[in-house]
This record gives sequence, structure tokens and C-alpha cells, in this order.
Amino acid sequence: MASVIKMEPQDEWNRLLIDNVHPPTWQNPTPNGRYNLVVLGAGTGGLITALVASSLGARVALIERHLMGGDCLNVGCVPSKALIRGAQIVHEAREARQFGMPASDTDLGDFGEVMRRMREIRARISKEDSAERYSEEFGIDIYLGEASFAGEGHIKVGDQVLEYKKAVIATGARAVAPPIEGLADAGYLDNETVFSLTERPRRIAVIGAGPIGCELAQSFQRLGSEVHILERMDQVLTREDPDAARIVQNELVKEGVEMIFECAINRIERRGDERVIYLTCPAKGTRELIVDEILVGAGRAPNVENMGLEAVGVAYDVQKGVEVDDSLRTSNKRIWAVGDVCMEWKFTHAADAAAKIVVQNALFAVGPLGRKKLSDLVMPWCTYTSPEIAHVGLYERDAAERSIEIDTYQVSIAEANRAVTDGQEEGLVKVHVKKGSDEIVGATVVSAHAGDLITQFTMAIQNGIGLGAFTNIIYPYPTQGEAIKRAAGAYTRTRLTPRVKRLFETWLSWQR
Repeated sequence: MASVIKMEPQDEWNRLLIDNVHPPTWQNPTPNGRYNLVVLGAGTGGLITALVASSLGARVALIERHLMGGDCLNVGCVPSKALIRGAQIVHEAREARQFGMPASDTDLGDFGEVMRRMREIRARISKEDSAERYSEEFGIDIYLGEASFAGEGHIKVGDQVLEYKKAVIATGARAVAPPIEGLADAGYLDNETVFSLTERPRRIAVIGAGPIGCELAQSFQRLGSEVHILERMDQVLTREDPDAARIVQNELVKEGVEMIFECAINRIERRGDERVIYLTCPAKGTRELIVDEILVGAGRAPNVENMGLEAVGVAYDVQKGVEVDDSLRTSNKRIWAVGDVCMEWKFTHAADAAAKIVVQNALFAVGPLGRKKLSDLVMPWCTYTSPEIAHVGLYERDAAERSIEIDTYQVSIAEANRAVTDGQEEGLVKVHVKKGSDEIVGATVVSAHAGDLITQFTMAIQNGIGLGAFTNIIYPYPTQGEAIKRAAGAYTRTRLTPRVKRLFETWLSWQR
């Protein structure tokens, strides 16, 4: 089941959160007959699977061993975005002089208050994922406790045994630390413990320059910590478009984050309250980096252990997770899986979308792969740095690997006047279309609102809308979305060949 999420210190908001999602007086129902569907894990994938199945008339049981809401609510999307927003406000206040407002270059904000607000927001939102709500409002039987398969068609929860016709594994994944000598003894933070901080770390090293590492590194830097990113590759966000990643990297450096690339961490030791990191970098040799906290921002492992998967013939790998086909069915024809425990897309919205596929295929579909396929989804994603990076579809490297010839149209976000007025000129819109056509195969947006803007390209790809169609959309002026229209304009100008231009000139000459 899901990893044990640490909630410290236990202030009023953490207590309210736990009371909402895992009531201390909760009594598991008494099993009565066979369930149409039993879902293991109450993160996003499990919650949506149970909710949709129940709304369609299925008798559903949902099992969670710790906190309803999973990573997203408790240690992922919700707390991280609250922290990011607080850091953003502090940063904007410090930069306010360029907008004619008073500012203090030394104002670090109130770190404790930012974290308190994060906990308050998390507690407020937790009501949406609470055991009581899913039980009383949606009619789902909620079981809190350890669960494991006890042979075909049966799942054990504590001393109770549930009988099922179909089951869904939605146990998610957990943070894991890299195998670095001394790391465990020195102590470190990860995404499951970092949100328990109440005092600002003076110096912090972030291991890994992926989305989690970059988002939190920027936030801690803005809130006054001295931040060092340690990355074995030569840039941040290595899976993203290089031009896009470079913009974010430059912004992090501009704000004071130290980037240590192509480094090997030899070992870590603790000296009193400090951690000493021994590094080797090819270009700079060895180095001792002294910090107060270490944040591990890389490494996840699927929760597949101690679930009795062997007893029901479900194939899995301890690193890759439960093995599923394109319908999300496991090697056992009665059991499906969804979310981080089995999918390459490790996003809340991906688990949400996949849950609907699981319900249809598990309860209503016929045929070996069912009616819905995971591969049919058009999946966008976003990294919530400042500026944000959002992407959907193919990157240039993907198109090359698949031998798809493309044309690329790129404009600066600064071509949208709203980006200039807002002081948010660093960014781009990059669109890939099949060569000789306007069929969009991929797009990347870097802007303050990239996560919102990418939805337009997602809809276009999903519905077969070409890039040229964006020239006919009327965007309110001024908005940053106008940069998309300018990218479309760059495409339409390529259609105006010299021959076509001469024909237009001839026609217009006749009208004089």
C-alpha cells in the first residue's frame, strides 16, 4: 500500500488533515457479499476509480493503509504549489521596485508562516478526499488498514476478508534515496518530509535537477535559503526541450541558485548540525560542500511489496512496478492497475484519466484489450518553476526516433505584449507539425502560465485541429495566449510562396 507519510509537527492543521482523511474513530464496515470492484490505495488513481465505478452502479470497496488522498494531497501537488505560491509572493515583493513599488532587497518573508499557510490549505482541501465523504456521499465502503491478496478473488484487510469480482491496484509510489555513502546517517529530506519544516534552512543542497528538485530549489532560494543543486547531467530538466530547460536554468542561476553539474557525490558525513558533501566534478575536481539540510529530489519506487501479488499471479518489478498491458490489465485477467504503481506518466491528472479507462475496461468492456487504451490519451504535463514549462506530444528527438519529418515554429513569449507589461518576457512557444502540413505533433510552452496555455495544444492534437486554425481564434488583448497565435502566424506565412504572392499581386493590380 502507500508509503507511510510523516506529518510533523502535529499542529492544529496537521491534526485536522489527519482527522479528515483518516478519522481516529473510524470503524471499518463488515463485509457483506462480493464486491464488483475492490480498489487498493486511495490516492488520485484509487479515488477516481472507486468514485466513477460507484457512480455507475458498482458495489465498491476502497482500502487505504494510511492517509486518504495519497501523495497529491498530503506530500505532493497541494503542499508544493502552496509553498511555490508563498515563495513567489516573497520574490515579487522583493522585485517590486521595477514596478514603481517600495521593496526591500533583504526581505526574506516569514518562512514559518508560509509553511503554516501550506498546512492550512492542505487541511481545508482534505475534506474532498475524506473517508467520511467517500462513504456517506458516494456509498463506497472504506476500509482503513493493511491489505494483501489472499488468493484468487479475496483480499485481506486486518482480520477481515473481502471478496471481489474485479480488483484494481492503485498503491502509488514512494520517494527513495540514491545509494550514497553516509546519506542515511547524515539525514535528509524528501518530498514526504520537507513539508514538515517550520524553520528556514540557511543552506540546503538539492540532489537532482528534475521537476521536484527545480521547483523546491527555486522556492527555498526565494524564501532566503542558500541553495545548491547537485546534478549528474549537464543541465536541469533533462527530459524537457533543451531550449525550454535552458530558460528555467538561467532564471534559477539569476535568482542565486548554484548549479553543480556533472558531479559525483562520493560520500556524505554529519558534523554536528551540518552535513558535509564530498563531490567530484570533472571540470573542477574535488570539493567539500557544507549545508544544513539535504533534499533528495530524485528517485521513486512503486509500492508493490507485501501485497501478496504472487498469490494471484500478478507480475511486477520492484523498480518498474506492476506490469500492465495497454488496457491497464495485469497478468491476472481479473486485476487492473492504475497510477504511479504501473504507469510511466507519474502525474495526478494522468492517474485521473487512466482511472476512467480502468473502470470501463474492468467492468464494461469486452475483448482482450477492452474498449479503451492508455496509449490513446493525449497527455500534457507541466513543471511549476518560474517560468513554468509545459509540454504535450512529441519532442524533436521523439520525432527523429520515429522517422517523422517535422517543421518547427517558435516564437518568444515576449511577442505577446501582455508578457512585456507583466515583466514576464522569458519564455517561448514552440510547435512541431508534420512536414508539409499543419498537423500538430508536439508543443512546448515556457511562460508564467504555461500549464494553462498548453491545454490549447492538447485539445488541438486530440481533436485533429491544425496549427493554422489558431490564426482564426480571437484572443482577448492583451493576453499571453497571443504568443500561440503568433506561432500559428509563422506557419501561415510559410504558405505564402512567391508564386502565390505573385498571383495575389496580379489580382490586386486588376482592382486598381
